[in-house]
Amino acid sequence: QVQLVESGGGLVQAGGSLRLSCAASGSILMINDMGWYRQTPGKQRELVARITSGSSTNYADSVKGRFTISRDNAKNTVYLQMNSLKPEDTAVYYCNADVLTVARSRTTYWGPGTQVTASS
Repeated sequence: QVQLVESGGGLVQAGGSLRLSCAASGSILMINDMGWYRQTPGKQRELVARITSGSSTNYADSVKGRFTISRDNAKNTVYLQMNSLKPEDTAVYYCNADVLTVARSRTTYWGPGTQVTASS
């Protein structure tokens, strides 16, 4: 079994910054891609940023130049540095990870989510 736990969400004024962290633990052999997604009420979950095991990244157009995704493979942790936050960034942010478990099962896991609110 694998667990993902996000931290770092909260309330910030527009223009401010937050740093999200997501740590994976459990029966992990290796982690391939990791990513951050977000969702607001009534809308589908959308990609914010993803990072490969080799640290190649891709971003949603709406966050390019403001958000930075990174990872620490030794700690099985992915980060999302969010700068110049806008009210439209307000959402529940979820991390996910493409995990190869010790049992040689490849599965995508999700964290429970963390609320980010940027007030105007």
